[in-house]
Amino acid sequence: MRLDDDLDAQLSREAEHESRSRSEIVRDALSSFLAERQRQRFLDEIGRAARSLDPAEAHAVAEEALPFDNEALLAAEPRVSYRALRRAKKDLRR
Repeated sequence: MRLDDDLDAQLSREAEHESRSRSEIVRDALSSFLAERQRQRFLDEIGRAARSLDPAEAHAVAEEALPFDNEALLAAEPRVSYRALRRAKKDLRR
């Protein structure tokens, strides 16, 4: 893989800043990029399929899927410990 000089320098600085190898940073970035592209293609397919339905049917399908979306969002929320929350509240009071 070839990079232009500016991008190469940015990658080197990031690797040094993160104390990681350039290859590791590129692998992580590429993996994230490809996963996002796949996700976007999937969402585009859903959008095309929804536009092919009549509005009432599309609404019914969306209502049926909503609880699953909410469940996935809740599962993806970061968990914060009770101790960390107390510490943060204490710091805010100072």
